[in-house]
Amino acid sequence: MLSERRLQVLRAIVQDYVGTEEPVGSKALTERHNLGVSPATVRNDMAALEDEGFIAQPHTSAGRIPTDKGYRLFVDKLAAVKPMTPPERRAIQNFLDGAVDLDDVVARTVRLLAQLTRQVAVVQYPSLTRSTVRHVELLSLAPARVMLVLITDTGRVEQRMVDCPAPFGEASLADLRARLNSKVAGRRFTDVPRLVEDLAEAFDVEDRGTVSTVLSTLLETLVEENEERLMIGGTANLTRFGHDFPLTIRPVLEALEEQVVLLKLLGEAGDSGMTVRIGHENAYEGLNSTSVVSVGYGSGGEAVAKLGVVGPTRMDYPGTMGAVRAVARYVGQILAES
Repeated sequence: MLSERRLQVLRAIVQDYVGTEEPVGSKALTERHNLGVSPATVRNDMAALEDEGFIAQPHTSAGRIPTDKGYRLFVDKLAAVKPMTPPERRAIQNFLDGAVDLDDVVARTVRLLAQLTRQVAVVQYPSLTRSTVRHVELLSLAPARVMLVLITDTGRVEQRMVDCPAPFGEASLADLRARLNSKVAGRRFTDVPRLVEDLAEAFDVEDRGTVSTVLSTLLETLVEENEERLMIGGTANLTRFGHDFPLTIRPVLEALEEQVVLLKLLGEAGDSGMTVRIGHENAYEGLNSTSVVSVGYGSGGEAVAKLGVVGPTRMDYPGTMGAVRAVARYVGQILAES
């Protein structure tokens, strides 16, 4: 365990390096921070921090920079999450309150996170498997064609066209709509297959084929791969950090194009806690020079998806964590009220 003084020295090195982008020397530390000890003592502390792998000397510079291990300790032990100011909170609320539907909420959230953190923002759409059914609408488009509209508690809307094996009258369609909603409205998506398995048998023999087709389409909608959708924004922000990437920014950009990689980075949707992955903690090699800050969002205290940012390891962790947490909280409120 590091002494409290050496933790203070590490904190000062991280803060200065994030702010100045320059390796930090003992003289600068004693001038900028009230450490209460001499430059010689600070040099000894820096040597100890370097021996333990928390800081490193780049090239032949006299200064030191934090390592992934140093940032990890900073985040775990030192970094209080920076609260948003009242004007910042109002700006977040006003920006998100204007959203007209779920797609708009996600798009606005991506833009807002990218602007607040000046990094790459990633927002996962609410997962269908963690949602509940608000309503199922069935609309007749032709004698043997129906539109199925599935509306979730998070405001997500899925539409499917159903080609029926035989004409289906308005009265039968209304009956199916009523019976279906009485079974599934307010229920978790994972419960729906069990709830509707015997529903077709409640209809006349000539209608059972069509009812089974509609139910099959509904069940397919619940498990389709497109439920794991992401929106990403602010990629151009990475160009401001060119020198933070050792060789080239290309591996980072390539990784950001891989949706599966990003979903793994964000973590499991059900985990609502704040996650910070630093440098080589990211399993994907192309992102070893980045950090990922993510948190779950949702309504009713349960996370239905994740959002977060990707940036260089030299990031303002307290500020970034504060922004990500605040935005997630407002998005959750919007979903609860939608």
